[in-house]
Amino acid sequence: MQFTQKAREHIESCRFCWMCHHICPIGNATGLERNTARARALGLSLVARDAVDFSEDIVSNVYECALCGGCVADCTTGWDPVMFTKEARLGAALDGKLPSYIMEMLTNFQNTGNVYGLKNENKIPAFPDSDTLFFIGEDTRAMGCAKEAVQLLQKAGVDFTVLQDEPNSGYSLSFLIGAAAETKAVMETCAASLAKYKRVICYDPADAKVMKREYKEWGIDLKPEVITFTAFLAEQIENGSLKPQKKELVLTPQDSPLLARDLEETAPMRTILSACGAVREMLLHGKETMLAGNLIMNEYMPRVMEGVAENRWNNARNMNAEILVTACPAEYILLSKTRPEDLALMKIEEVVLQCL
Repeated sequence: MQFTQKAREHIESCRFCWMCHHICPIGNATGLERNTARARALGLSLVARDAVDFSEDIVSNVYECALCGGCVADCTTGWDPVMFTKEARLGAALDGKLPSYIMEMLTNFQNTGNVYGLKNENKIPAFPDSDTLFFIGEDTRAMGCAKEAVQLLQKAGVDFTVLQDEPNSGYSLSFLIGAAAETKAVMETCAASLAKYKRVICYDPADAKVMKREYKEWGIDLKPEVITFTAFLAEQIENGSLKPQKKELVLTPQDSPLLARDLEETAPMRTILSACGAVREMLLHGKETMLAGNLIMNEYMPRVMEGVAENRWNNARNMNAEILVTACPAEYILLSKTRPEDLALMKIEEVVLQCL
């Protein structure tokens, strides 16, 4: 396994540092030292110096990271464990050392177009053509359509279309194998498929993240404007297309790290919720948010993902939350599985629909 000089510098700096030890959602769920950025850097530093082989255990440890960026956001010295973890995943792919469970998901992707190996039986209804596309995304299509989101767009009078055969954005491959040629090819295919549209509304923050950030980093030309679903909803409320009536609801945002950290978007969710009720924040919110779950990792670490979601529910209870609101499909699914009986969970579009 050959690391770039930049990755080596970050690995060597992180292996002796405990600064972000407390912030890792995986480490907090497992209670294991191996699930911290420091421990991961320590193992990879040995590989980088050819002191040990890039073994099965070290490779597995590389896949025990959610790439949520909590460690990066917490680091005051500017080191980036996410960067060298993604580089290690690419190295494992190039060296033919991917774990069997990762290979199974890549095979699923080849066969079904999603890493879960699921065929979407919930058919998307036909929509008239439009220059605005509502991009549903891999997670939502595999687990069920965004019916409430579509309903809300229709109530706002938005002229939009949905693709029956939607391309994959490339997020899941980026997560699993990083900057591989296969990942770029999927992204280029998606960009070409979207070229006819003027605007793309991304329901899933994961798709918005790769389209708005990684396509540019890889030199992939994406012609339409890309906007997150939350930013679009806030826009509709501000221009009067949606007029929710403020109710006696106490709403607590669960900021997705993809939105809050990767895209630096936190205001739209608060604009939406403030129009519908009172906002009660958790202690860790905005850029300091904690991940509430990852569906890809749920395929091979389901109990850990339940622990991650349970910890977030504990955070919400500690701040006397009543209704937790999410704009991330993956987090919604995992929070739904672990929801305590005394707390409520809603998707952001459900909140707005309830207040119209």
